Amino acid sequence: MSETHDAPVPYSEIPDGDALPEYSNQSATAIPTPTVSPTISPTSISLQHTYSLRNNSGRIWLSLLFRSRAQDIKHMPLFFDRDTLTGEVHLDLDKAETLKGLTIGITAATTAVGQEEEQFLDVLEPVWTPGGSATSEKLKGKYTWPFSIRLPVDTSVSLTPKSTPQRYPLPPTFSERASPAYIDYKLVATVRRGGLRVNNKLSTSFVYLPRSIADPPSLMRTIAYQQNTPLLGPKEDPPGWKVYPEVTIQGKLFDARSVSVFCTVRIQDQLTYASNSPMPLSLTLRGTDAQALDLLAKAPAVYLRRVVAIGSEATDESVARRSNNTFISTVAKAVFWADQTAGAGEEGAPTLAKTLQGELFVPKGMKPTFSFPRFAVKYELVMLAPQIPGFVPTNASEPILFERITVTLAGAPGVVARSHVPPGYVAPVEADYNVATGFLENGNQRFVHHHGGSWA
Repeated sequence: MSETHDAPVPYSEIPDGDALPEYSNQSATAIPTPTVSPTISPTSISLQHTYSLRNNSGRIWLSLLFRSRAQDIKHMPLFFDRDTLTGEVHLDLDKAETLKGLTIGITAATTAVGQEEEQFLDVLEPVWTPGGSATSEKLKGKYTWPFSIRLPVDTSVSLTPKSTPQRYPLPPTFSERASPAYIDYKLVATVRRGGLRVNNKLSTSFVYLPRSIADPPSLMRTIAYQQNTPLLGPKEDPPGWKVYPEVTIQGKLFDARSVSVFCTVRIQDQLTYASNSPMPLSLTLRGTDAQALDLLAKAPAVYLRRVVAIGSEATDESVARRSNNTFISTVAKAVFWADQTAGAGEEGAPTLAKTLQGELFVPKGMKPTFSFPRFAVKYELVMLAPQIPGFVPTNASEPILFERITVTLAGAPGVVARSHVPPGYVAPVEADYNVATGFLENGNQRFVHHHGGSWA
């Protein structure tokens, strides 16, 4: 009799069709037309899943039945934080067998490629125990026992073997192609046997998503979204924007002369964005060289990057990044267009100025930001010196601007976040699909049981 039931195909959708993280290899993606920011669906726990074990003759003798929020039986079972997993365990024994009990449990663990699994959650509930004071009992025939087990919202973890355990919110499921690490949740039914006989386990992985919601935009921006009107700029809607100190872009133009262009960047003040939603931007370039302004205004380099950190220092922002524990990939690039409402510039500013409107679309299916011992996923907005023909920046590798961004599972309730990119604009996808390469070069390349794909 076998141990673990094979999992179904990876889960690819959440209620209402908001896809879970999955990357495509296309070279460019059209900016979406007016879009609704994803919200957490009230879809009930209604889809039934059934998993079974068979004996040597192929006869089903143990079954696990439960319901989840998944919308298709081909997808992984799905649960949110604070959900209760309810179902039944069916036992069908054609001959008498001595059993010590039957339990249902939820386990979760992180696994870095080439390392042993580290369990951080183990919730166990009895489903059946022998009657009276007996430690075992003989059973024969068909039995059905209900179970109910609640998902906790946090767990206790020790950072080192000798440190005091601390409470941390449960992280979401994490599993994707070429990932340096995984987070896996399982529902496990265990038949405990007496004597020297081995226990039987029937288990399946499921998707766990703690609910996270983006902060609401400013009142004026919310009204603009509701009325489908242009977004107001920093002057008209000061609470809606974060304005960064002016920075300088330096370099050589056409290998002939050195130029300096002054740049002011503005982004939506909330700094939290749901996946599948737009991030409004505004950018002003100032200087005395008209040719340099025209050239740099054509290709501002503003990106959203994902940072996956693993190991004992994953949650420590002060530790220097290393190639064997930090994996950075670009997930989106902003597009810009001329701001037709902008004036000629403020008094006292350089004579020449160009103001651009912009938008960075947080891709559908981005995994939410989380920080957990030995595993963290973060996002950062960076502006780099433009890489364009005719201009060689003085420092091409260091970001001109850096801001930490939080990506959430859902948008602010009641807010329809619409894209304002003019028709015809295309944002190139520059994602790095081999974020685990550096880790594999330093490890023994031992992939445990995890399979590729989206959430698993």
